[in-house]
Amino acid sequence: MPMQAPSKSKLLIELQYASPAIEAALTQQVSENVMKKWVKAATYQSGELTLRFVNPAEGKKLNLAYRNKDKATNVLTFPYESSKTNVMADIIFCLPVIQNEAKEQEKTLKAHLAHLIVHGCLHAQAYDHETAKDAKKMESLEVLILEKLGFSNPYLES
Repeated sequence: MPMQAPSKSKLLIELQYASPAIEAALTQQVSENVMKKWVKAATYQSGELTLRFVNPAEGKKLNLAYRNKDKATNVLTFPYESSKTNVMADIIFCLPVIQNEAKEQEKTLKAHLAHLIVHGCLHAQAYDHETAKDAKKMESLEVLILEKLGFSNPYLES
């Protein structure tokens, strides 16, 4: 459970960018060290997480192939291993979709991205929001983690 005291776990975090333009657009807003801090705040297991920031074409291709949805989405999580002690996953973020959502929701890109990184990390650890009970549990964890990181509740109306 992500809200327990941090252990001496070894978590490897890799950040990937589909293009130099995506890397530049993102790192102008938030540093890689800050993004890794967010990942660590939401992940208390050992393992490996790769965060990949993509363009709409790659996001759409992955969403179609794995979720049968013919559009890019904000975040996709591909967990390969999740146990009580170990996690391994790829988490894909479509930066243009996230930028548009932040604007539409009148949130800063930084706050919206922090939320989606926490959200993706929880999915990697087998949390989901398929039922109302599971959604409430996952959203409560997101809110707690984000508050500890200095962000407000992302589920409150602006």
